[in-house]
Amino acid sequence: MTHSSRFSPACVVAYPRDSNASQHEVATQLCLARKLAELLQCQVLEPYQADSAQPGAAHYYVPDQTLIGPLHAHELGISDEARFFGGMVPYDFVASKAITHGLWRRRSAAPDGWSHTLAERLADAVLSGYTAFSPEDARQAGGALLRRGPIRIKPVYANAGRGQRVIQDGNELERAIAEMTEIARGVVLEENLADVETYSVGWCRVGGYTLSYVGTQGLTPDNSGQDVYGGSNLRCILDEPTALTSLDMTPNERHAVTLALHYDAAVNQAYPSLIASRRNYDIALGQSTAGAWRAGVLEQSWRAGGASIAEASALLHFAHHPDCREINAYTLERYGSASAQPDSGDLVFHGQDSRVGWLTKTGGIVRENNGGT
Repeated sequence: MTHSSRFSPACVVAYPRDSNASQHEVATQLCLARKLAELLQCQVLEPYQADSAQPGAAHYYVPDQTLIGPLHAHELGISDEARFFGGMVPYDFVASKAITHGLWRRRSAAPDGWSHTLAERLADAVLSGYTAFSPEDARQAGGALLRRGPIRIKPVYANAGRGQRVIQDGNELERAIAEMTEIARGVVLEENLADVETYSVGWCRVGGYTLSYVGTQGLTPDNSGQDVYGGSNLRCILDEPTALTSLDMTPNERHAVTLALHYDAAVNQAYPSLIASRRNYDIALGQSTAGAWRAGVLEQSWRAGGASIAEASALLHFAHHPDCREINAYTLERYGSASAQPDSGDLVFHGQDSRVGWLTKTGGIVRENNGGT
């Protein structure tokens, strides 16, 4: 499905970029920018200097993080989703895991702009949990959740599953809280599930195209042995996200789509100034400690994320094959020098990264034996 686009960019720029971005992060951002430039039928401007053009120039931005308005809106001349791939939020915490859960108490510490009504709207779409911005609130909230079983504690700004740990009792909770040096920035405490399957539901709008998808993601051990994001496999259509419900889906896929749409609507109501051309929601389905089946949205992502190479690849495929109705796209991440460099056009990064060590990243359209399943 296409829609009218009021903006025709002269070029695509991989900007803003974190000054501390490592090699694989830079490579991924550039790969995404090149795919989107092909879709938009323009060039990639690289390297890009922020002072090389005035705000309002005909650039399409591919930032590596969610933008914070109105600062970024003024700096980049962005007023709507047509000008960039990702999201722009009114406060930085809105882009984090923090908004998925409510506070321990209404009077608990919270950043300026916090919505006290969002948690009520999300109650049926998320797992049991709390967000805390102080050690005492984390202690109280964690203690209450532990009475029902083990919990998972998550720094709100971490990604790819890093920094998370499962807490079994009060002593472990105390140690975890004591080790948090930035707890004032937020921590999520949430019921822990077993036998988890994680689904991804999302959509993005680029240059007149709307892509929507549902799929699964998996974990892989990184170079330290920690299980982290290992890739996604997505069923993609060229249509609005509500059209996903018309697909022949499994009950789990259908439930994941319903929860993602619920979450998205609730956040839009709580933060109406949110702008996002790319929206992605991770949904966990698994067993509670009591053996009950549980499902809930874990977090949102409105920036270029782990699945974005798959999203851009699917957009390009649909643009080149207008008769296609559904396509599977993938991303795959594997750690260690033993991972051979793929002999395909799907390569995103292969080498020694200064932050995570040896890593191979690929992404594209699923083909037989290409490792995307």
